[in-house]
Amino acid sequence: MTRVLVLYYSSYGHIDALARAEAEGAREIAGVTVDIKRVPETVPQAVRDKAGYKQDFDTPVAQVSDLAEYDAIIFGTPTRFGNMAGQMKQFLDQAGGLWASNALVGKVGAVFTSTGSQHGGHEAAALTFHVPLLHFGMLVAGMPYTFADQMRTDEIVGGSPYGAGTVAGGDGSLQPTPTDLEGARFQGRFVAEMAKRIAMGASLQQAMEAA
Repeated sequence: MTRVLVLYYSSYGHIDALARAEAEGAREIAGVTVDIKRVPETVPQAVRDKAGYKQDFDTPVAQVSDLAEYDAIIFGTPTRFGNMAGQMKQFLDQAGGLWASNALVGKVGAVFTSTGSQHGGHEAAALTFHVPLLHFGMLVAGMPYTFADQMRTDEIVGGSPYGAGTVAGGDGSLQPTPTDLEGARFQGRFVAEMAKRIAMGASLQQAMEAA
């Protein structure tokens, strides 16, 4: 079985909603199993309470060592000044052992994001997130234009060819639209299918070498 992990950080629930859609899409591919996990929170409880953070997540917290167990990892993060959230960065900064052992080389990596406005840095966040994935030796997947709804102009649309996404609004009051959620499902399917094909190719090669 091909294993896909959707790993995310979410402050107010927008990325949580997209993560579930990513997983739904990935699960549509036969022969693929999908887990959803989140990175540990680093913001003090008092600050979270005051800021109104979503805190009733039912997804398990990931360990850095978990990453090596999957054929593909789809990372989700809100945008922080054109970069990934600090919680996600801190998590990845602990993955030096995986980097040193080449544990993530050849795995598929993808990114989805949320931002406060249409020009709030979601594309920059996805692109800068790709950098550590390349250092890990991962194969980076985006959201191809075969998901044509990312080009629609009759509504506010999140996401880009660099990855699925949503626009939360300056006060966070906007929720992922049906288009945003379908984009996330599309990306989940795309990544899962890519990972499955790579895994099948590796299995065939191993079988040929063993013959």
